[in-house]
Amino acid sequence: MPNTKRRRLVTSVVAVALGATALAACGSSDDDSGAESGPVSLTYWTWTPGMDKVVDLWNKGQGKKDQISVTVKKQASGDTLVTKILTAHKAGKAPDLVQAEYQALPTLVSNDALADIAKNVGDAKGKFADGVWQQTTLGTDAVYAVPQDIGPMMFYYRADLFKKYGLTVPTTWEQFAETARALKKKSPGTDLTTFSANDSGLFAGLAQQAGAKWWTTSGDKWQVGINDAATKKVADFWGGLVKEGAIDNQPMYTPAWNKALNTGKQIAWVSAVWAPGTLTTAAPDTKGKWAMAPLPQWSAGENVTGSWGGSSTGVTTDSQHKEAAAKFAAWLNTDSEALQALAKEGGIYPAATNAQTSGAFTTPPDYFSNQADFYTKAAEIAKTTAPSAWGPNVNVAYTTFNDAFGSAAKNKSDFSAALDKMQDDTVADLKKQGFEVSE
Repeated sequence: MPNTKRRRLVTSVVAVALGATALAACGSSDDDSGAESGPVSLTYWTWTPGMDKVVDLWNKGQGKKDQISVTVKKQASGDTLVTKILTAHKAGKAPDLVQAEYQALPTLVSNDALADIAKNVGDAKGKFADGVWQQTTLGTDAVYAVPQDIGPMMFYYRADLFKKYGLTVPTTWEQFAETARALKKKSPGTDLTTFSANDSGLFAGLAQQAGAKWWTTSGDKWQVGINDAATKKVADFWGGLVKEGAIDNQPMYTPAWNKALNTGKQIAWVSAVWAPGTLTTAAPDTKGKWAMAPLPQWSAGENVTGSWGGSSTGVTTDSQHKEAAAKFAAWLNTDSEALQALAKEGGIYPAATNAQTSGAFTTPPDYFSNQADFYTKAAEIAKTTAPSAWGPNVNVAYTTFNDAFGSAAKNKSDFSAALDKMQDDTVADLKKQGFEVSE
């Protein structure tokens, strides 16, 4: 099995993020070459709230016309769903369609669980930013899913308290550090922000913005660059701020973190486009006092952001109706009516660029009613999303991050050592699984 896994990744085209798989051997391009005829019933595994209402639009409209009906089966998200998909696939019983986070795609592809639907959805490419579309192609000519929602990263800050303390919104990370120090001098009990080690996606997004490529391929081998120069720069930057006490070192999403945001003890948050929803719950008393700006840059004049979160819709290799499933996946994530319904019912920020400034996104989130151009600015930032480079064992890297960086943040110790631990554990796991790794 391990050697088979390795071959699946390298027997075809080698790409930036992934050696393309031998999906053709699974019959994904042969069993539905002709047009579908007769009624088709598809099953879709997803965790998005309200997805059944969105699918109803399809079933009563385009789906009825094309005789393609879709049934939603609610699932858990994250690694739990990935494991369930792979288990079902091993038994040849995976659903027709699955929702998958971008970082999970290489794992699903390397296990032959996702079909190449390029011939069915390739013309949808122009509806997405290049960095977003790339996440579903894994750098190959194949297309393994259609982007659904994204999480471009941004900088959130208390506009009233920045004014009170005489602070300027930082446009570079150097300015960010200076702002944190200046705040500490003016109000020792106040923190600009915190470094949190309980959500690895934030750190991954920051590394992505800096140009990191955590997983790439060379010939028939994987290369792991989690401790590359770009990521070390990010780790050393945040580790330095924590060590000197310029920022807090407590995790996010705790009662203490909520209180810090709500009382003004913490006055900024590096987050993503979905932050208004979190702030609404975490800091209800500060509604209308926050503002959003682009993420600080590593060099003045740059314009790039990372991504924190987001998912796609893929068609499994087990589906007996791949063409029909791909048609639904494309409709779900590019049709204007579907996208507005997804925004309304599921609270998502669409990956399709045409939907980011229309319908539900013509007015700002209620929490940010003071910033009329919130979504206009968000759409501009989303276009600058840097390409990603995911691999087949993101879960291992993320687990090690939580442990190693959690300890480093708590003890204010060397973040570089924690990063090396991530690198070592990820490489060791790839080898254990039977993948060949280039040292």
